[in-house]
Amino acid sequence: MINQDRLIQTFCDLVQIDSPSGQEEEISKDLTNRLTKLGFQVSLDSYGNLIASEGGDNPFMLSAHMDTVEPGTGIIPKIESDKIISTSKTILGGDCKAGISAILEALESLKEDSADRIPIEVVFTREEELGLQGAANLDFSKIHSKEAIVFDGEGAPNEIITISPTYFSFDITIEGRAAHAGVDPENGISSIHIAAELISKLPQGRLDHETTFNIGTIQGGNVRNSVPKDTIINGEFRSPNIETLDGLKMQVTDAVNQVKTKYKEANVDNEIYTNFHAYKIENDNPLAIRIASAIKSLGLKPKTKYSGGGSDANIFREKGINSVVVGMADHNMHTLSEYVTISELISAAKLCEILIKK
Repeated sequence: MINQDRLIQTFCDLVQIDSPSGQEEEISKDLTNRLTKLGFQVSLDSYGNLIASEGGDNPFMLSAHMDTVEPGTGIIPKIESDKIISTSKTILGGDCKAGISAILEALESLKEDSADRIPIEVVFTREEELGLQGAANLDFSKIHSKEAIVFDGEGAPNEIITISPTYFSFDITIEGRAAHAGVDPENGISSIHIAAELISKLPQGRLDHETTFNIGTIQGGNVRNSVPKDTIINGEFRSPNIETLDGLKMQVTDAVNQVKTKYKEANVDNEIYTNFHAYKIENDNPLAIRIASAIKSLGLKPKTKYSGGGSDANIFREKGINSVVVGMADHNMHTLSEYVTISELISAAKLCEILIKK
């Protein structure tokens, strides 16, 4: 039986282990210890992803990621009625430690009840928040699952993500010419000024119901009294629509070419990368049907939705693993107002338990 107090304690313990992207060593050690006690053989691949297995034919994968976004150091969780919040000036870390906690509690519960379950493979990745880097570098030769449930969706566990976008990132580098801002600014070429003009030619925010565009960071200049030589613009756009994506790629390229033509003495370069590809889960997908049935058995109504975010499922599905993402009780992801709903967290653990119980 799912133990509410233990589940809450596990979650609160995990979020207090700092694990911003690239710093997952301590959370990895903690999870290795927990899974070893549950009877799993635990190993790390060469990238640092955690893989726990126990043998058996046709294992079912339970997955979540270990890293959090910033500010995620020094999290202090607090229970307020049916919510868990952070009392420090940080995110809570429910993304994705709510998912990890639900998985661990389901495994603990079935072991405690001596209940039979199907063979399991647990995969906890690192650097998911950096563009699914952990999953992209996962050693799939160590993975034997053909199906996976990924606890990494925002919202309640009855929410099933059936559509996810293709994600493009781009880096624009601008090299102007430095000069003293007070003595001879006319001899300089401001890379920041060029960057501002270039950005003004680009879209921003939500472009339609399934497409977004964002300039995430701008880095330029060193001191206030020098015409800045170098500036870097980092951005992204995402959509499940191929034609829309092609149009946005062209728009970024055109904007770069326009400033190149205008500022001939500057060097402006642009690189566009595909981080992950879109997917759509059809109504007849057997795993999605099984998950929806399990959700109904909890007295909940399955809801399908489009997500503008990516998850490790994007990579798993590219590798031939039928993967479905569900909500994990986390809300307001990537913000200081993030919170986890306790009743939904319990439902997530129960859902996991139902899916792996014989």
